[in-house]
Amino acid sequence: MAISRSQLLKELEPGLNALFGLEYDRYDNEHAEIFDKESSDRAFEEEVMLAGFGNAPTKSEGAAVTYDSANESFTSRYTHETIALAFAITEEAIEDNLYDRLSSRYTKALARSMSNTKQVKAASVLNNAFLNAAAGGVTYGDGVELCSRAHPLTNGGSLANEPSTDADLNETSLEQALIDIAAYVDERGLKIATQGKKLIIPPELQFVAERLMASAHRVGTADNDVNAIRNMGMLPDGYVVNHFLVDNDAFFIKTDAPNGFKHFERTGIKTSMEGDFDTGNVRYKARERYSFGVSDPRCVYGSKGA
Repeated sequence: MAISRSQLLKELEPGLNALFGLEYDRYDNEHAEIFDKESSDRAFEEEVMLAGFGNAPTKSEGAAVTYDSANESFTSRYTHETIALAFAITEEAIEDNLYDRLSSRYTKALARSMSNTKQVKAASVLNNAFLNAAAGGVTYGDGVELCSRAHPLTNGGSLANEPSTDADLNETSLEQALIDIAAYVDERGLKIATQGKKLIIPPELQFVAERLMASAHRVGTADNDVNAIRNMGMLPDGYVVNHFLVDNDAFFIKTDAPNGFKHFERTGIKTSMEGDFDTGNVRYKARERYSFGVSDPRCVYGSKGA
């Protein structure tokens, strides 16, 4: 349905001083602080987790060497979505407008909508991080939700990337998270050298994060102890606020594990405009294709808060 003069009555009246409502600044590209961007030329992308070898056993003198086997563990699939939005303006509405080019004004609104959608879809990866499939959440290649206490491993064990007891963001919970990250293992149970890089938080926790990470001394204590997290250079990329996180006490740590958060761009945003011969209406469209997801759950540690 085209935007007509009946929807723009005030814009057609002489004496109008200002039009407002589309000029607000926006939180843009916050997904880039979390996801590594890659391009794609397929309908979907798949990434396969490989399981290496276990610990090498002791070989007795004269005995045969032990053989181990390697195999694929699980596959993560990224299926690209098509995101599109359009609007049309009647020929008469364009002719009779006295103040501004309608096309210029509403193409900015179109860009805002497309940008907001991308941020919401990116943040949904973390917003659904603790929900299993039965609760309507999203599962990944290993069959469980992103943050779980029981990611299955090839060796029959499990890996946890959330605390055993839910905790709010504070000095104790942050230190324990960093300890847990350093204890991550691979698919065969071998220790891997993983550390936290960046704290990801909702706006409600930004003041807590600043005190925890920027203070020279420990927070909330009369002791003259140093701030160990700051002094040891933990979380070298600091913290980032994501305004599209919906849980006000959940927090996440992005680790340095490779092949974690991925943003595949199939088609970058494209805009187009065309006139309709029969009606004279002018139509504007924006379209892009992309996907957000996670390949290796070791890229993150999350706590839903107490």
